[in-house]
Amino acid sequence: MITSLRNKLSVALGVLLLTLTFNGVRAQSNGFEVLKTMELMDLIYQHLDLYYVDDPQPGKLAKAGIDAMLHELDPYTVFYHENNIEDYRLMTTGQYGGVGALIRKMDDATYFVEPYEGSPALKAGVKAGDKILSIDGKDMLGKQSDEVSSSLKGPKGTIVKVKVERDGQVVDINIERDEIKLPDVPYSGMLDQKVGYIKLNSFTQTASSDVKKAFVKLQSEDAQALVLDLRGNGGGLLIEAVRIVNMFVKKGQTVVTTKGRIPEENHVYATQDQPMDLNIPLVVLIDENSASASEIVAGTLQDLDRAVIIGTTSFGKGLVQRTYDLKYGSKMKLTIAKYYTPSGRCVQRLDYYDNADGINPAEIPDSLIKKFKTVNGRDVIYGRGIEPDIRVDKNELSRLTVTVYANDFLFNFASAYVKKHPQIAAAKDFHLTDEEYKEFKEYVLKQEFDYSTASEEMLKRMRKTAEEEGYITDAEDEYAALLKRVTPSKERDLEKFKKEIKEMLENEIVARYYYQTGRMEHSFGSDDFVKKAMEVLNNSTQYAKILQ
Repeated sequence: MITSLRNKLSVALGVLLLTLTFNGVRAQSNGFEVLKTMELMDLIYQHLDLYYVDDPQPGKLAKAGIDAMLHELDPYTVFYHENNIEDYRLMTTGQYGGVGALIRKMDDATYFVEPYEGSPALKAGVKAGDKILSIDGKDMLGKQSDEVSSSLKGPKGTIVKVKVERDGQVVDINIERDEIKLPDVPYSGMLDQKVGYIKLNSFTQTASSDVKKAFVKLQSEDAQALVLDLRGNGGGLLIEAVRIVNMFVKKGQTVVTTKGRIPEENHVYATQDQPMDLNIPLVVLIDENSASASEIVAGTLQDLDRAVIIGTTSFGKGLVQRTYDLKYGSKMKLTIAKYYTPSGRCVQRLDYYDNADGINPAEIPDSLIKKFKTVNGRDVIYGRGIEPDIRVDKNELSRLTVTVYANDFLFNFASAYVKKHPQIAAAKDFHLTDEEYKEFKEYVLKQEFDYSTASEEMLKRMRKTAEEEGYITDAEDEYAALLKRVTPSKERDLEKFKKEIKEMLENEIVARYYYQTGRMEHSFGSDDFVKKAMEVLNNSTQYAKILQ
């Protein structure tokens, strides 16, 4: 007997087949394959419904099938089920209904690690280090952090009851959820008497207006040069990128051109307004996580010789997406075109469309890489992201530092530090004393953990090769002596890498008192990207020479 589920699926697929036949099939060559595939999907559903050993879950199966199908294209073509629509909303607006706090999984539990400044969580008394026991009576121990996050989210005005453990005591906290807006500009301010700074984290619907507000404030503080920090900014709305570029270039200037398979997706986006400042010296900071709209801003300002780009090579995402509303409250984000900066280059680094295994797309081959020219005749390249005008390589953290962070030793020590110190110096002036770092070392040395160095691993591989070739006997003493030097010593390495560990620990402590703003202000003292930007902006001759 055919169940109602099968009947519903057959009717739905039949309607879809008719729709595709008369309205959705653009070419006869594709039409048969579409119809054939949909008919096979219908038959597979029928057989699952009739014969599968357990009761199938059609919704779950359909979503898995859709996700797998889209996975064959590119990672930016995505289906948003009605249950995941908050993810889409967060991506485009930076808003969600919730409590406003960062959480992190540690061991078998999830902890509050940083309530946002002014957030409902902070107002209700949540503290960094609170271990989440339950939410609205539901046990959260052992749960994944995404499940905990979903439980904390909800409509504005609703109350969520959270039970936490703090200093061995169980504390009940009632938090009234609110509309949380993740700021596009989490920080702006003066780096010195002359140079202003704006950190842009995303390109949601308010990005350009937030940047404008920050810039106006910096102008009132007599900023004579500007750093726009796009590091870690994965992009967002294209039109917001155009508006931000418009602040610094003339009206009517082409910013980006999109070209797709369908002629209707071919557009030229030009600036629409009068600029705010055509002459202020400008540096844009990028890194390997600067993508999409970030690359439009950096690439356009570079093509027009309007800014010096400093940092590392950007991600290389030259694709444009559009969102379509589907039925039942769902949406689909679909790649529709590639974009090109004013010089004519596309920054797309990976070739998703000539991808044999569907999993590991290759970089566009060197043979297809072309050079383009900026307005002043400087070379820029196609297919490799945005190459900075001045490269600042990131310092790789030591294995010990990574281990100390991953094991939450920094977090735990900071939690203990706050209990002993009601207040600390201003964020940019705060530094641990040698005695306080010694306390941290003693704490870490009491913990159980292992780590290895890259040198140790390489040396052991070399020994194996030497054994196979019969050389190790003659070099045993030298090998043992060298191995002793590169084998980890926790006490030695805590002193050897004191500078980087201490900076991270100080930043973690500062965040407990001054939140995200404090983190930023404290980080400037050790930020090589910012230091290089200030060096360039404070040297007008060097700045002009780079652009000309």
